[in-house]
Amino acid sequence: MNNKYSKEIQGFSDLLDVLKRLRAPNGCPWDRQQTPETIKKYMIEEAYELYEAISNNEPQEVKEELGDLFFLLLFLADLYEEKGEFSLNSALKEIKDKMIRRHPHIFGDVQINGAKDVVTNWQAIKGEEAKEKGKKKSVLGNLPLALPALQRAFRLGERAGRVGFDWKDEKGVLKKLEEEIGELKIALAEEKKEKIEEELGDLLFTVSNLSRKLGFNPEDTLKKALNKFVKRFHKMEDAISKDGKEMAELDIETLESYWQKTKT
Repeated sequence: MNNKYSKEIQGFSDLLDVLKRLRAPNGCPWDRQQTPETIKKYMIEEAYELYEAISNNEPQEVKEELGDLFFLLLFLADLYEEKGEFSLNSALKEIKDKMIRRHPHIFGDVQINGAKDVVTNWQAIKGEEAKEKGKKKSVLGNLPLALPALQRAFRLGERAGRVGFDWKDEKGVLKKLEEEIGELKIALAEEKKEKIEEELGDLLFTVSNLSRKLGFNPEDTLKKALNKFVKRFHKMEDAISKDGKEMAELDIETLESYWQKTKT
């Protein structure tokens, strides 16, 4: 037997032992009560915590959050295995087979000329898989509706761009952005709520595409802007408190003055 991954296999086995003990008839009451529906919210939370640890470039935090998420994935697999739906082993085999199938340039004899060819082949293979399963074939794929809207907008624009449905450069997106702002102004003048919401949505989608064309993930870019806003707002609160004033009692001009001082 190849023991190249003996440490990882042992660690995997030890973690499964802990999970099975928690889920045993005389195990932890809380763990035994969980279902796929109750556990999914924790998976989302852990995934975001891992995402944040990666963004903060904190390897130790990444390790911890990766472990938390990995445990929840095993937990979820155990729930389905207990119901007789599928086994963890079958899930692992399925993803292994999928990775081999979608990398014919590594595990087959397909020739490629770079990463762009890899993406093209990947999408083609995905399309064939969807066709075999009787699903609708689309270059947009099946992005989960639960994705944050800004991240979904980014991914949709990215996928549409793979087949050439995209602006040539950021100048084209800027022109579209000006067009969308004009349409929003018209909707505001007409005071039609549904139209305003529609045009606002188009504007946000265009902004996400501009971010993509400039080489930034809009989700990350907005998070940085929000963090900067929170940091400055806290400083403004501290400055106002230091002056013995209450923020709620100040007019907008005074608040703006504090805000500008905080920025500088």
